Amino acid sequence: MTTTSSQRYVPTTDETRTRDTLSHVLEVVHLRGDQIHRCVHSENFTVEVPAGVRALHIAERGDIVIRTQGKEPIELGPGELVLLPHGHAHTIENAVPVLPRTETRWLFGTFTLDDVAAQRLLSVLPDFVELRPTQSTPIEWLEVSSRLLSEEVNDPRPGSSVMVSRILDLLFVQILRAWARADGSNGGWLTAAMDPRIGQALEAVHNDPSRNWSIDELATLTTLSRSSFAERFSRLVGQTPGAYITERRLDRAAELLVQTTEPVGTIAVTVGYESDAAFSRAFRRRFDASPLNWRKSNSHNH
Repeated sequence: MTTTSSQRYVPTTDETRTRDTLSHVLEVVHLRGDQIHRCVHSENFTVEVPAGVRALHIAERGDIVIRTQGKEPIELGPGELVLLPHGHAHTIENAVPVLPRTETRWLFGTFTLDDVAAQRLLSVLPDFVELRPTQSTPIEWLEVSSRLLSEEVNDPRPGSSVMVSRILDLLFVQILRAWARADGSNGGWLTAAMDPRIGQALEAVHNDPSRNWSIDELATLTTLSRSSFAERFSRLVGQTPGAYITERRLDRAAELLVQTTEPVGTIAVTVGYESDAAFSRAFRRRFDASPLNWRKSNSHNH
């Protein structure tokens, strides 16, 4: 007779990894791909999208123009996309008069986010994020994602809504990555998260914001000197390490206030404050409301 034994798999240190900063932020804002539609027009058209819809448009056939009030219009050709991460009202029009027996076609995706968290953490993004692959520099992930979305639109099958949601999630992340790499200096924490040194410090802070981080500790994590770390952090993030840590602590407190029923004093200790009074003062400075009023005003969103 043979016997078998079973062992519980425990990942090694090399196999475990804490969440990186971008992943953490996208979890905090509860990013979810929502829906995808294919829009087809064989004559001149104007499509109005109301405020509050966080939209993605991918041109498939013909050229389209995206307009928002007070901004320069954006023209997209086949294979190009634009993301409107803040949900500004906009219109989509044909770029040139549509000729008989031709059509203009594009994919229109939507996302849902936690509005309160998104306003704070995604405020570094511009009104439009554009991607324009060229023949010499194609964007493979965009081609693959567009093809998969197109298949789900053409032939929806069981599980289609989950497929669409996951593909849109991936598109959002890839667009943010591409924008942060290309933007260079104006992306705040998002650009800094892509930096191989400062990204490590941001990751540590996001994974344990209540810890009493010192500049020396964070500098050691990044293998930079104290002065080099402080200068590089402030230049990329746009604020000092201390100010950033304080904001992340208070952001975490804001999450806990609406996601749990824990007393304010308990939450204050959880995010690293030694007294309720100090926590309440800091919270009011950041959110212009007391912790209790914040909880009452925002709990209906959860």
